[in-house]
Amino acid sequence: MIPRLVISGTASGVGKTTVTVALTRALRTRGLRVAPFKCGPDYLDPTYHARAAGSPCHNLDGWLMGQRAVLETFTRAASDADIAIVEGVMGTFDGASPTSDAGSTAQIAKWLAAPVALVCDASGMARSIAALVHGFATFDPALRIGAVIANRVGSRGHLDLLRKALPAPPIAGGFTEDALLAFPERHLGLTTAAHDVVPESLFAAWGERAAEWLDLDALLELARSAPALPTRASASAVRASASSRCRIGVAHDAAFHFYYEDNLRRLEALGAELVRFSPLRDRELPAVDGLYIGGGYPEIHAEELAANKALLGRIADFSAAGGPIYAECGGLMLLTAGITTSDGRLHPMVGVFPAHAEMRDRLQALGYVEVETTAPTPLGATGVRFRGHQFRYSELRQLDRIDCAYAVRRSRDGELSREGWIVKNTLGSYVHAHWGENPAAAAGFVDACVAFRTR
Repeated sequence: MIPRLVISGTASGVGKTTVTVALTRALRTRGLRVAPFKCGPDYLDPTYHARAAGSPCHNLDGWLMGQRAVLETFTRAASDADIAIVEGVMGTFDGASPTSDAGSTAQIAKWLAAPVALVCDASGMARSIAALVHGFATFDPALRIGAVIANRVGSRGHLDLLRKALPAPPIAGGFTEDALLAFPERHLGLTTAAHDVVPESLFAAWGERAAEWLDLDALLELARSAPALPTRASASAVRASASSRCRIGVAHDAAFHFYYEDNLRRLEALGAELVRFSPLRDRELPAVDGLYIGGGYPEIHAEELAANKALLGRIADFSAAGGPIYAECGGLMLLTAGITTSDGRLHPMVGVFPAHAEMRDRLQALGYVEVETTAPTPLGATGVRFRGHQFRYSELRQLDRIDCAYAVRRSRDGELSREGWIVKNTLGSYVHAHWGENPAAAAGFVDACVAFRTR
């Protein structure tokens, strides 16, 4: 039995992340072990949930991962917790399709057989909350909305008025708006919850507000009403290997930190020892057999990255020697000849790919994609398939021909494009991949690192 609760919303921007962080910290303050989760392809919100819970946050995405991987990830990550808190994505029924629940919070809640606490923006609202919640509660009979959290209420009196207007499902509290407690944002949404960006006092304050404004006992009772999941036996599907087959350097600092926790755990389960290094601070690469360079904000730190010529040279040498490198989005930008920032300045980078990554003032790509490799890559032989998503403000301007190894199909309209640039054993792409649906991609990368180690 895993007590669990999904925090969903009537729309994006209603305060799901704030409610999730506040509730998680309040429960942790009570001495409970909280396993945090985030629906959808999000790298930023999970950093807040991990800080609030004091444990890693895992993404759950029905479209990217499929039901089996979602259940396995959930049962594994929540197996030792007292309660699991899952933040939804966008509105409750929003996802990869306008006509189904694919990729939505509702899909995850139903797969987990988890009750839902619905967050709504109650500012300027009275009896209308009853009509709003009635629509969400009855739209899909298979979804159980067991509580409502009224965010941005005007006062205690306003919250009492809303409770009279909506007797069921019960309103389990709410929050007034407080600009002093707002989390910092920038062009990709929230900033990462690094300790030097978001002070611990902010998490403590939200935990205190949750203890004061939310009915924690009622929410705990709701979470404990969830039935047993039949997949407990599969919770060990992704466990770290006892022996190290290879060492993989994982770029991790303020410029590079977009990784799915599940991807990292899969590499470890296959025998990879993960070694963090910083392209911003380190002058030498650690002794590794492969490099995994995820996304992040290289454009914000472009000047500092360009100044670290020693480390950029070591990465170039590793690539030239045939070392396997897998890079996504920000990692791809690092491997180009340079990044042109929004002020028009060109900052030299590693130079594996003869191209410039140029920042734009609007989104260049957004949405789910399906990938099939059309040539051998560090992820395996031709024909490896996996799913991912794109969210980027930069585009690649090629300076010379670069071989492509990906056929990328957009989920939204089926449009096909070529991508996945490859030079020797270095693969770079704008696609943020999740390997849950096809673990063969993670296995292929580990095999490539083992082969390089034993060459």
